[in-house]
Order: sequence, then C-alpha cells, then structure tokens
Amino acid sequence: MPSHSYAPLKEDKFAFGIWCLQNRGRDPFGDVTRPELSALECIRGLAQRNCYGFEFHDNDIIPFGAAPAQRDQILRDLKKALGDWGIRATMATTNLFYHPIFKDGAFSSTDPAVRAFATQKVIHALDIAAELGTQVFVFWGGREGVEVDASKDPVAATQWFREALNFLCEYVLANDYDIKFSIEPKPNEPRGDLYLPTVGSVLAFITTLDHPDMCGTNPETAHIKMAGLNPYHEFAQALDAGKLLDVHLNGQKPLRFDQDLSFGSDDLKDAFFTIKLLLDHQYQGTIGFDAHPYRTEADPWDFVERNLRTAKIMMDKVRQFNENKEIQDLLKEIHGASPDHRDLLAKFSKDQARKLKDLTFDVNALTSRRLPYERLDQLVTELLLGVL
Repeated sequence: MPSHSYAPLKEDKFAFGIWCLQNRGRDPFGDVTRPELSALECIRGLAQRNCYGFEFHDNDIIPFGAAPAQRDQILRDLKKALGDWGIRATMATTNLFYHPIFKDGAFSSTDPAVRAFATQKVIHALDIAAELGTQVFVFWGGREGVEVDASKDPVAATQWFREALNFLCEYVLANDYDIKFSIEPKPNEPRGDLYLPTVGSVLAFITTLDHPDMCGTNPETAHIKMAGLNPYHEFAQALDAGKLLDVHLNGQKPLRFDQDLSFGSDDLKDAFFTIKLLLDHQYQGTIGFDAHPYRTEADPWDFVERNLRTAKIMMDKVRQFNENKEIQDLLKEIHGASPDHRDLLAKFSKDQARKLKDLTFDVNALTSRRLPYERLDQLVTELLLGVL
C-alpha cells in the first residue's frame, strides 16, 4: 500500500494529550532540551495533522490559580480556535499530582481539607470540560497511593476515593452535563504503590459506586506493561465489560518505570493486537496517544506523525490479517472442533445439566488434537515484517 494512504483521517478518531507535546524533555536526571509550546500551538499542530481531537489537563490550558477573567478569556480564545481548526476537546482531566498540596494524595489524602480542595478543583475542571463539549473525564490517581503502608488503611483510602467520585457524579447530574468518568489504572509511579493498579481493580471499584453506569476506564499500554500484564487482554477486559471509554496508546518495556515510548516502538505484536481488538469489536471511542518525544527531539511533530502513521499501518495490517486465506483457514481449523458441543453451556437448565453429566468424552482423542499455533504465530510475524 502506498505511504500516502497512511495519512490520518478524521474518522480514525485519533487524539493526543497536549501534555505530551508540552513535554520539554526534562527527566529526573536532566533539564529541558527544547522550547515550550503553548496549548494553542499544540492544538493547532494536531489539527494540521488531521487529528480528530486533543486531550488535556485543566492546567495544560488554564494556569493554576488563574483569575476568573483570565480563565474566561482563555476559553473564549480556545473555543474560537476549535471552530476555526475543526478539532475537538475529546478528553479532559484534572492535574491532581503536580502541586505540592497533593504530595500525599488528592482523593486519598489523609487530610480532609486536601480531599475537599481536590474535589473543588475537579468541579472547576468539569465546568471547563462541559463548556468545551468534552464527554470523557479521566481520573488518573498519580498521587493516590503510599510508600509507607503504616500511614494509611487502604480500605479507608478507597472509601475516600469513592466519596469523591459519588459527589462528582451527582454534580454532573445536577448540572445536566453530558460527561462520563473514566479511571485510568497504573500500578506505581510516582507513588511507590498506587491504588486501583489494573483494569480488573478499576472494574471492581466501579461496581461499588452510586452511579456505575456513569463510569468506565481508559487503560494505557505502558501502565499495563509496567505491571507485567498483556495490553491485548487488559483492553479486552474493559471492552467486554462495556467500560472502555477511551484508550491511551504508547510503548513500554515490561516491568520498568513509565517510559511513554511511541506506539509500536517496543513491541509490534502488542501494537497490532491492540488495534485489532479495537477494530474487530467496532470500538466507538477516540484512540488517544499518551506518549512523549525523546529528549533528542527539537519539537514534537515527527513524534506525533510517527505515532499516527504506526497506528494507520497497524489498521492496514489488521485488514490484511482478516483477509489472508491461510490465516483464516488456520483459525477455522483451530475453532472448528466439536461443533455439537458449542451451545452446551449457553444457558443453564436442570435438563441441560443432566445432559452434560451424562455425556461421555473421549479424553484421549481430545488430548491428541494438535493446534497449529507455531504456523499461525509465524504468519503474524511475517505479516508484520511485510513479507507475507
């Protein structure tokens, strides 16, 4: 396929966190390496690259402590720019981790005044999100955790988190905002251990909320691999539960600090199967990127284009996978066994249970069946290498 066909389209629904573009290359061991970009410069650059949307923290666009008049002027300018450039604010979140007031958590702080301040900050951010037409509002609990287990009862900390989310759900309902909440799991960093570290823990927590229908999750590739888990499976669990509200794609070497590498730069199979899951199951949300340019870059635009292009290439690879006769024949062989038993467990009844108990299975025959996984995996490898 010619390279020009990998250009992003609005219908791809790609979005970038503008904090990624505002990353100036600073890390714990070195200072900045490139100039600062304003929020409007970031958004304009994404629009020029045909991105569907952008994602933002409250303080990415409005400075911490800004006066109401300054806030209102910034929003007027931003809304005009969005209309002029044809791009949407697809996801909003609150920065509850940078200011030192959150040194021991926001919703899980031991100080109820800090918890109240954090909730107030979110309310102001929700007002901004509603004004911009944003429908997904994320909670990433970067400071919601501990280094010293003796300092907090995790049950109490979870209760505080629940109280805040219940309060905020009621605020959204009271103001008739068209917004759903999404919780972004991460196992650690910047805290030694973070609460709600995986998709499963988030899904379990959501069931305890007063309005679980208003809440979902947005897994991130890097966070999943930091926990040593499989992104394909974690995204699938959220999707199967009907709770996949947004996705954050990037790259990551397993069991390391949060690297936020470009999508597909570390593991092409992870990238491929993530995109395959989203396409095969007709995921309707935006495809967000939360990655950061290398310190060596002068600006973020090659980095942005690289991520978008990789995602588009993977979309084409999914099409090739689904149309490849040998691959599809292997899948039919793998999934075609024992058709008479296919609906046996579809619905329980006493008669069906009795039927199951009376069945005789040829264990040796079932055991002797061989599955062509080596060939299938090789075909996927060759597909991704471009030689199939």
